[in-house]
Amino acid sequence: MLLALSASAIVVLVLLWEVAWPVASQRIERWRASRRLIAADGYDPGRERRAEQRARTLLCSCVNEEEWAMYRDLGFIRVWGGLAEGPLADRDGGGAPYAYLIYPHKPIVAYLPQTRRLLSEYCITFLDDTRPYGSALLPDSDDVLAKWMALTGDERRIINSANMHLPGRQVDPKQVRRDLWRLGQWEQARLRDQHHGAGSVPAP
Repeated sequence: MLLALSASAIVVLVLLWEVAWPVASQRIERWRASRRLIAADGYDPGRERRAEQRARTLLCSCVNEEEWAMYRDLGFIRVWGGLAEGPLADRDGGGAPYAYLIYPHKPIVAYLPQTRRLLSEYCITFLDDTRPYGSALLPDSDDVLAKWMALTGDERRIINSANMHLPGRQVDPKQVRRDLWRLGQWEQARLRDQHHGAGSVPAP
Protein backbone atom coordinates (compact mmCIF):
# COMPACT_ATOMS: atom_id res chain seq x y z
CA MET A 1 0.00 0.00 0.00
CA LEU A 2 2.75 2.43 0.99
CA LEU A 3 4.74 1.52 -2.10
CA ALA A 4 1.74 2.22 -4.33
CA LEU A 5 1.16 5.60 -2.70
CA SER A 6 4.81 6.51 -3.12
CA ALA A 7 4.74 5.55 -6.77
CA SER A 8 1.58 7.61 -7.31
CA ALA A 9 3.14 10.62 -5.61
CA ILE A 10 6.23 10.36 -7.80
CA VAL A 11 4.09 10.21 -10.93
CA VAL A 12 2.10 13.28 -9.81
CA LEU A 13 5.29 15.22 -9.09
CA VAL A 14 6.73 14.34 -12.49
CA LEU A 15 3.54 15.46 -14.24
CA LEU A 16 3.45 18.72 -12.29
CA TRP A 17 7.09 19.36 -13.10
CA GLU A 18 6.49 18.82 -16.81
CA VAL A 19 3.56 21.25 -16.72
CA ALA A 20 5.16 23.91 -14.53
CA TRP A 21 8.69 23.90 -15.91
CA PRO A 22 7.94 25.63 -19.26
CA VAL A 23 6.16 28.47 -17.44
CA ALA A 24 8.91 28.80 -14.86
CA SER A 25 11.55 28.67 -17.58
CA GLN A 26 9.88 31.48 -19.52
CA ARG A 27 9.70 33.67 -16.41
CA ILE A 28 13.34 33.04 -15.62
CA GLU A 29 14.33 33.98 -19.17
CA ARG A 30 12.26 37.18 -19.05
CA TRP A 31 13.88 38.11 -15.74
CA ARG A 32 17.36 37.48 -17.14
CA ALA A 33 16.53 39.49 -20.27
CA SER A 34 15.30 42.42 -18.17
CA ARG A 35 18.50 42.30 -16.12
CA ARG A 36 20.59 42.33 -19.30
CA LEU A 37 18.56 45.26 -20.66
CA ILE A 38 19.04 47.24 -17.46
CA ALA A 39 22.76 46.54 -17.52
CA ALA A 40 22.98 47.50 -21.19
CA ASP A 41 21.13 50.77 -20.62
CA GLY A 42 23.45 51.69 -17.76
CA TYR A 43 20.63 52.10 -15.25
CA ASP A 44 21.90 53.16 -11.86
CA PRO A 45 19.64 52.34 -8.87
CA GLY A 46 21.15 55.26 -6.96
CA ARG A 47 20.33 57.78 -9.68
CA GLU A 48 16.99 58.80 -8.14
CA ARG A 49 18.52 59.32 -4.71
CA ARG A 50 21.39 61.42 -6.05
CA ALA A 51 18.98 63.45 -8.18
CA GLU A 52 16.93 64.25 -5.07
CA GLN A 53 20.06 65.21 -3.14
CA ARG A 54 21.03 67.65 -5.90
CA ALA A 55 17.48 68.98 -5.99
CA ARG A 56 17.50 69.63 -2.24
CA THR A 57 20.78 71.50 -2.53
CA LEU A 58 19.35 73.66 -5.30
CA LEU A 59 16.14 74.31 -3.37
CA CYS A 60 18.13 75.32 -0.29
CA SER A 61 20.11 77.81 -2.36
CA CYS A 62 16.99 79.44 -3.86
CA VAL A 63 14.47 79.80 -1.03
CA ASN A 64 15.02 81.80 2.13
CA GLU A 65 16.27 80.28 5.37
CA GLU A 66 12.83 80.01 6.96
CA GLU A 67 11.31 78.32 3.90
CA TRP A 68 14.16 75.84 3.68
CA ALA A 69 13.89 75.00 7.39
CA MET A 70 10.13 74.57 6.94
CA TYR A 71 10.59 72.14 4.05
CA ARG A 72 13.39 70.28 5.81
CA ASP A 73 11.38 69.86 9.03
CA LEU A 74 7.79 69.62 7.78
CA GLY A 75 7.98 68.47 4.17
CA PHE A 76 6.19 71.46 2.60
CA ILE A 77 6.64 75.21 2.07
CA ARG A 78 4.19 78.03 2.77
CA VAL A 79 4.09 80.89 0.29
CA TRP A 80 2.16 84.05 1.13
CA GLY A 81 -0.35 85.26 -1.45
CA GLY A 82 -0.31 88.65 -3.09
CA LEU A 83 -2.91 90.11 -0.70
CA ALA A 84 -5.10 92.72 -2.41
CA GLU A 85 -3.38 92.25 -5.76
CA GLY A 86 -3.60 88.45 -5.75
CA PRO A 87 -6.06 86.26 -7.68
CA LEU A 88 -7.82 85.11 -4.49
CA ALA A 89 -8.18 88.52 -2.86
CA ASP A 90 -11.80 89.08 -3.86
CA ARG A 91 -13.04 85.71 -2.65
CA ASP A 92 -13.24 86.74 0.99
CA GLY A 93 -13.39 90.52 0.67
CA GLY A 94 -11.12 93.22 1.89
CA GLY A 95 -7.98 91.70 0.45
CA ALA A 96 -7.65 89.35 3.44
CA PRO A 97 -4.22 87.68 3.57
CA TYR A 98 -4.10 84.17 2.20
CA ALA A 99 -1.34 81.68 1.63
CA TYR A 100 -0.43 78.50 -0.23
CA LEU A 101 1.03 75.20 0.88
CA ILE A 102 3.41 73.61 -1.62
CA TYR A 103 3.78 69.83 -1.40
CA PRO A 104 5.94 67.66 -3.66
CA HIS A 105 3.84 66.14 -6.47
CA LYS A 106 0.54 67.31 -5.00
CA PRO A 107 -1.73 70.23 -5.87
CA ILE A 108 -0.98 73.63 -4.39
CA VAL A 109 -3.41 74.26 -1.54
CA ALA A 110 -4.71 77.80 -0.90
CA TYR A 111 -6.01 78.70 2.56
CA LEU A 112 -6.68 81.54 5.00
CA PRO A 113 -4.07 81.56 7.78
CA GLN A 114 -6.35 83.44 10.21
CA THR A 115 -9.05 80.74 10.21
CA ARG A 116 -7.23 77.83 8.51
CA ARG A 117 -10.10 77.72 6.06
CA LEU A 118 -9.14 75.82 2.92
CA LEU A 119 -9.97 77.73 -0.27
CA SER A 120 -9.00 75.56 -3.22
CA GLU A 121 -6.51 73.21 -4.81
CA TYR A 122 -4.47 74.08 -7.89
CA CYS A 123 -3.19 71.11 -9.84
CA ILE A 124 -0.08 71.68 -11.92
CA THR A 125 2.56 69.16 -12.99
CA PHE A 126 6.14 69.78 -14.03
CA LEU A 127 7.66 66.96 -16.09
CA ASP A 128 11.33 66.25 -16.60
CA ASP A 129 11.66 65.55 -20.32
CA THR A 130 15.45 65.30 -20.12
CA ARG A 131 15.64 62.20 -17.94
CA PRO A 132 16.10 58.92 -19.83
CA TYR A 133 15.59 56.72 -16.77
CA GLY A 134 12.78 56.18 -14.31
CA SER A 135 9.77 58.44 -13.93
CA ALA A 136 9.23 61.56 -16.01
CA LEU A 137 8.35 63.40 -12.81
CA LEU A 138 10.86 65.79 -11.32
CA PRO A 139 12.57 64.86 -8.05
CA ASP A 140 10.46 65.93 -5.05
CA SER A 141 12.52 68.98 -4.20
CA ASP A 142 12.71 70.12 -7.84
CA ASP A 143 8.91 69.90 -8.05
CA VAL A 144 8.59 72.06 -4.92
CA LEU A 145 11.11 74.55 -6.30
CA ALA A 146 9.28 74.80 -9.64
CA LYS A 147 6.00 75.59 -7.87
CA TRP A 148 7.72 78.04 -5.54
CA MET A 149 9.32 79.88 -8.46
CA ALA A 150 6.02 79.97 -10.34
CA LEU A 151 4.11 81.38 -7.36
CA THR A 152 6.70 83.94 -6.33
CA GLY A 153 7.45 84.94 -9.93
CA ASP A 154 3.95 85.27 -11.38
CA GLU A 155 1.28 84.17 -8.94
CA ARG A 156 -1.68 85.25 -11.05
CA ARG A 157 -0.46 83.45 -14.16
CA ILE A 158 0.23 80.13 -12.44
CA ILE A 159 -3.07 80.17 -10.55
CA ASN A 160 -5.10 81.10 -13.62
CA SER A 161 -3.44 78.42 -15.75
CA ALA A 162 -3.71 75.60 -13.17
CA ASN A 163 -6.65 73.23 -12.87
CA MET A 164 -8.62 74.50 -9.89
CA HIS A 165 -10.62 72.15 -7.65
CA LEU A 166 -12.48 72.46 -4.38
CA PRO A 167 -10.53 71.40 -1.26
CA GLY A 168 -10.31 67.66 -0.81
CA ARG A 169 -10.18 66.67 -4.47
CA GLN A 170 -6.65 65.26 -4.26
CA VAL A 171 -5.24 66.37 -0.91
CA ASP A 172 -6.93 65.12 2.25
CA PRO A 173 -8.30 68.18 4.13
CA LYS A 174 -7.63 66.47 7.46
CA GLN A 175 -3.99 66.09 6.51
CA VAL A 176 -3.79 69.75 5.45
CA ARG A 177 -5.29 70.89 8.75
CA ARG A 178 -2.84 68.68 10.64
CA ASP A 179 -0.03 70.22 8.61
CA LEU A 180 -1.29 73.71 9.42
CA TRP A 181 -1.32 72.81 13.10
CA ARG A 182 2.21 71.41 12.79
CA LEU A 183 3.24 74.62 11.03
CA GLY A 184 1.84 76.69 13.89
CA GLN A 185 3.70 74.61 16.46
CA TRP A 186 6.87 74.80 14.40
CA GLU A 187 6.68 78.58 14.15
CA GLN A 188 6.10 78.97 17.90
CA ALA A 189 9.10 76.77 18.67
CA ARG A 190 11.20 78.71 16.17
CA LEU A 191 10.21 82.02 17.78
CA ARG A 192 11.09 80.68 21.23
CA ASP A 193 14.48 79.52 19.99
CA GLN A 194 15.17 82.88 18.38
CA HIS A 195 14.09 84.72 21.55
CA HIS A 196 16.33 82.58 23.75
CA GLY A 197 19.20 82.99 21.33
CA ALA A 198 18.81 86.77 21.26
CA GLY A 199 18.70 86.99 25.04
CA SER A 200 21.70 84.80 25.68
CA VAL A 201 24.96 86.35 26.85
CA PRO A 202 28.10 85.19 25.03
CA ALA A 203 30.61 83.39 27.24
CA PRO A 204 33.76 85.42 28.03
